[in-house]
Amino acid sequence: MEWVEKLCARLDQVNRIVGRGISYVSLLMVVVITVDVILRYAFNITFVFVQELEWHLFAVLFLIGAGYTLLYDAHVRVDVFYQRFSKKTRAWINFLGCIFFLFPGCYLVIVTSLKFVAASWAVREGSPDPGGLPARYLLKAMIPLGFGLIALQGIPLMIRSFMTIIGRDIPDPPESNKEGGH
Repeated sequence: MEWVEKLCARLDQVNRIVGRGISYVSLLMVVVITVDVILRYAFNITFVFVQELEWHLFAVLFLIGAGYTLLYDAHVRVDVFYQRFSKKTRAWINFLGCIFFLFPGCYLVIVTSLKFVAASWAVREGSPDPGGLPARYLLKAMIPLGFGLIALQGIPLMIRSFMTIIGRDIPDPPESNKEGGH
């Protein structure tokens, strides 16, 4: 069973690396928004590309960072009942949630977005607004990539849950706050 633990650790590592990298997008987003606010309110100047850049960075941050968020079980949910359940019951919820919701949902978004993304790439779609950002097709490519990263992180979640169900726990990933994360 050591190979299962190694597989989980390697899959976790993918989203850990991606998450650390994408964290710099949040810093860039803060800088862009700050510049936009200063230009708008201090100098009464607005640029369409700056406003679009804010939205593009926001989209990339959340799409690509969602797998990292799943790695550390940090997605928003209602924990009124979940936290009161035993570890084994929570493992069942996570295991079945992966099978019936996470994987089908990711599959649905990935498959339905591919045609949309391909069409955008085919015409090298840009902003429809004058002065907007070019290469909107790159942003749209983040949709299947982001959901692919979520699905990828669902694999170790499902494996860990299954191992807990059968009484053979695999260690959870280290807490991100110990690594300087959230």
